[in-house]
Amino acid sequence: MATPARRTSKTKKRLRRTHIKLDTPNLSACPNCGELRVSHKVCPSCGYYDGRQVMNVK
Repeated sequence: MATPARRTSKTKKRLRRTHIKLDTPNLSACPNCGELRVSHKVCPSCGYYDGRQVMNVK
């Protein structure tokens, strides 16, 4: 069975894991009401998507 010849250093281990992180969602302004919303999703404040009303919001 193969075993590592040397211990993996902290730097090597951390460099390998740099892409494992939380990232913020891409927000864009709604063209109808101007509120920030997640791209390619229905606006939660006005209910519009792609220029038409998709759901009713109180």
